[in-house]
Amino acid sequence: MEHTTRATAVPDWVLKFMDAIDTLEFGEGFAPLTEDTDMFFGTAHIQGVEAIKAFFVKIDAPLIITHEVLEFWAADDGVRLLRGEATMARKSDPDQVVRAPFMHIFYLDREEPVRIRTLRITAGPLETDAVM
Repeated sequence: MEHTTRATAVPDWVLKFMDAIDTLEFGEGFAPLTEDTDMFFGTAHIQGVEAIKAFFVKIDAPLIITHEVLEFWAADDGVRLLRGEATMARKSDPDQVVRAPFMHIFYLDREEPVRIRTLRITAGPLETDAVM
């Protein structure tokens, strides 16, 4: 079976999702997540929108952080791939800035409205001592 992947413009829902992570104001940005959404962040497995919000608050609240989407691809069967770079610094040391690459793989349940079944995130490498 042949599968195709194509570079595409970054959808609005992805930009809103990234903004929600940066601001920790989840609203519309987290609308694609459900109580059945599974998120894997490195070795962590988090299930459900409320637990995912709490996870991002835990890891991002101490930081000044922005996520920039560099590339976005759409693959068959509702798979979406995102490559980006995060710029971050501890709020207590805002002059110590670290940049880290990241990848998000979204597995969609449906496209209209978008519902995310599974999200896999890898981040780094980064100098963790600089931000943690």
